Amino acid sequence: MPTHNELVWFRNDFRTIDNPALYHACQSSQSVIAIYIATPQQWHQHDDAAVKLDFWRRNLSKLEEDLAELNIELRFFQLDNYQQIPDLIASLCQQWPVNQVHFNAELAVNESQRDANVIERCQDIGVAYQEHHDQLLLPPASIRTKTGTPYKVFTPFSAQARQRLDSPPNLYPAPEPCEKITAGTTKRLKGQCQLADISWPTVSKKIQQFWPAGQQQALIRLTEFCQQPIQHYKSDRDTPALAGTSRLSPYLASGILSVAQCWQATLHYEMSDSLHVWQNELLWREFYKHTLIDFPQVSKHKPLKLQTEQIEWRHDEEQLVAWQDGKTGIPIVDAAMRQLLTRGWMHNRLRMIVAMFLTKHLLIDWRLGERWFMQHLIDGDLSANNGGWQWCASTGSDSVPYFRIFNPVTQSQRFDTKGAFICHYLPELAHLSDKDIHLPSAKNRPENYPSPIVDLKRGRLRALSAFKGV
Repeated sequence: MPTHNELVWFRNDFRTIDNPALYHACQSSQSVIAIYIATPQQWHQHDDAAVKLDFWRRNLSKLEEDLAELNIELRFFQLDNYQQIPDLIASLCQQWPVNQVHFNAELAVNESQRDANVIERCQDIGVAYQEHHDQLLLPPASIRTKTGTPYKVFTPFSAQARQRLDSPPNLYPAPEPCEKITAGTTKRLKGQCQLADISWPTVSKKIQQFWPAGQQQALIRLTEFCQQPIQHYKSDRDTPALAGTSRLSPYLASGILSVAQCWQATLHYEMSDSLHVWQNELLWREFYKHTLIDFPQVSKHKPLKLQTEQIEWRHDEEQLVAWQDGKTGIPIVDAAMRQLLTRGWMHNRLRMIVAMFLTKHLLIDWRLGERWFMQHLIDGDLSANNGGWQWCASTGSDSVPYFRIFNPVTQSQRFDTKGAFICHYLPELAHLSDKDIHLPSAKNRPENYPSPIVDLKRGRLRALSAFKGV
């Protein structure tokens, strides 16, 4: 094997297009080695959903094919946890041997510490490294208030971000094919395995079909969304019965598609209110990622507003389970939770409704809801999920004021007027009128559908009292 090998360490970036780590490795040498390190114990500790892990497996298979077209073999390893990775990387660098290690930065505390440990080991053995940024539109710490502090409010953050994004983001093309390294010249190392040997969970074929794998599928979805649905995004995005959102979040969360690709795609069309609103959703994603970097406590199960630790959350296992199972007796909440269980995904408006119902009407700790979402979402992303939950719980950055509490029935009447979404996931209520379906009375409620587990007015007053003291 040539002595000038570049090593690409794939993590949450399963693509060859607009992948700075892969691009720069190929620019540095025609001899490139690619690796992926699975850490199932770490996945379990991070509450990564089975549906997301299966999505990773399917996308890694596609990535393996895409890299093979570039004459790059993707080699797989399985370790127990992050602590074992620095020694493995050092062994790879010395035995293959490697001139330089390339990887795209991950932003959460555990991942940042893992990467810092890898960098330290590289320095110890005299191997160069390059850490690239692919999860952000703008570099960390580049958006600041006039006093140089991080923003805690979205609107001024987004205004400054838009100014800086006047110039289109740079996209890295897929690299040209490299020189092929024959497998016989490499030494098999401890932990090395095949993709199929990794401890992957199994999920239903129906979910797999709903979320096809591969960067080409992601790009097709992006193109189709920008060509038509995006023009009605402002009016359709809050209606869960419509296909009014992009449904690109799983591809963004797992790095099959980059946020720069999404932003770049919007620049090919004339600016409209709907286009502006979708760009704002990308900027909310950006805002929460910068928050994750600037306020590390949110990676450690802490609220951004530390004073909200004083809130006395209720411990009611029965009500928590009812919420998890979609059996609260509030139809829009139950339909949303059943969508999560059957699709591994939930419409964004519904995420706000069910999160506020749990944290306000039931007064149950937002961290329990955040964890349940991570355990079931195909697009589970620490920054977005944490940011959304803390927004609803009034504990985070730019969060909704504690006294502004969504009434789930009113939300249902407004955004699922005819009950179409409810009927799809709660067929036992399909016979009810457009009025009754949002909150069946004791008289017309089917025997197989539960009565409400909380009185919404009393739950609201209880939440106001709990938050007012803080």
